[in-house]
Amino acid sequence: MFDPGFLWGAATSSYQIEGAVTEDGRGPSIWDTFATTPGAVRGRDTGAIAADHYHRFPGDIALMAQLGLRAYRFSLAWPRIQPTGSGPANQRGLDFYRRLTDTLLDHGIQPWPTLYHWDLPQPLEDAGGWPVRDTAERFAEYAALAHEALGDRIARWTTLNEPWCSAFLGYGTGRHAPGRREPAAAVRAAHHLLLGHGLASEAIRDSARVGITLNLTHVTPLSAEPADLDAARRIDGMQNRLFLDPLLRGAYPEDVLDDLGEVTGTGHVRDGDLKRIGAPLDYLGVNYYAPMLVAGSPTPAQSAYVGSPLTRVTDGGRPKTAMGWEIDERGLLDLLLRLKADYPAVPLYITENGAAFDDVVEQDGEHEVVHDADRIAYLDGHLRACAEAIGHGVPLKGYFVWSLLDNFEWSFGYGPRFGIVHVDYATQRRTPKDSARWYAEVIRRGGL
Repeated sequence: MFDPGFLWGAATSSYQIEGAVTEDGRGPSIWDTFATTPGAVRGRDTGAIAADHYHRFPGDIALMAQLGLRAYRFSLAWPRIQPTGSGPANQRGLDFYRRLTDTLLDHGIQPWPTLYHWDLPQPLEDAGGWPVRDTAERFAEYAALAHEALGDRIARWTTLNEPWCSAFLGYGTGRHAPGRREPAAAVRAAHHLLLGHGLASEAIRDSARVGITLNLTHVTPLSAEPADLDAARRIDGMQNRLFLDPLLRGAYPEDVLDDLGEVTGTGHVRDGDLKRIGAPLDYLGVNYYAPMLVAGSPTPAQSAYVGSPLTRVTDGGRPKTAMGWEIDERGLLDLLLRLKADYPAVPLYITENGAAFDDVVEQDGEHEVVHDADRIAYLDGHLRACAEAIGHGVPLKGYFVWSLLDNFEWSFGYGPRFGIVHVDYATQRRTPKDSARWYAEVIRRGGL
């Protein structure tokens, strides 16, 4: 059951929807650079226009209000606020977020900003990026600037979104910006992202509630064979425990450090870092999309899971989304129960959950419609898993559907559509899908 105070929201991110990448003093980000690199993004798509939210946010917020959203999770574009990643704030960039925040509050919608959703200012990458410790220091300075400008309007701040992706897809496999393939650098980046979280938290916590969002999953072995069990331990270690343990237990897991020993040492971890990283969280954001079934591999292969070359992700035979991700709401329930059982109690929020399907716009009389029954079924199942978790005592306090709008889906370009609102990228016309109306009814009822 969802109690009356349960927070119902939707989520987006700056580079995926804002556009206006050269307006009002915004500097280039690593995604601006990466997206224009030949072969980096499907269809050579970029976020230069995206969903044009920078210009259309008043209408988008009015639509949020029509759906009954209680909260809106968005991210601040670091290069819009600090174009070079250091120095004074760009007031024109801050003014956009002031207008956005004020409009949300005028509509009775809580603003839930994320300070970093992957758009690192390009000059900081040119200086070494997240593998360099200085980037964590610069992030804390940026957080203080943003909080100084918006802290009187905003009570809850998320430092990072999915640092696993930033570190291991950005610096390990090169599938995300900045496109580097340097496993040792990826491990250093993971630590400095967490350190940046800790330093930013110190900078803003006096008058704000601070959390972090991790992309977590439920990992199971294909069989009880030793190679499969070891693969599951390794991948769970790199995907989940490498971040959960320092944040909630104040230390990196020893087996993961052993796995990484041949890749990189621990010289980048300095005295006092883990105390900063492990400072109490006001909440933990959980992004969940799909489970992982893993097995041992007889031959080594390049993997996002550094230190785990003899592992592979396999197919569990379940139905899939348009991204090829298996659908299993039980994995979300098991993950939430695991968090309750294995870690100190902290308020939890599902900060992203959703699915891409091959949506089709149809004409119904004078109106365009999108019948997305598969998405409704996906959301319904996962919300039922949330309700069951709450019944088992999991301190789950809110749910943000991903995503409010169809958007730029990173290296996949504009192909996948996750939104509950369809966006015609040629005209920027917004069309609420059946799932938007369904979710509005869930919010109105306060549950399923």
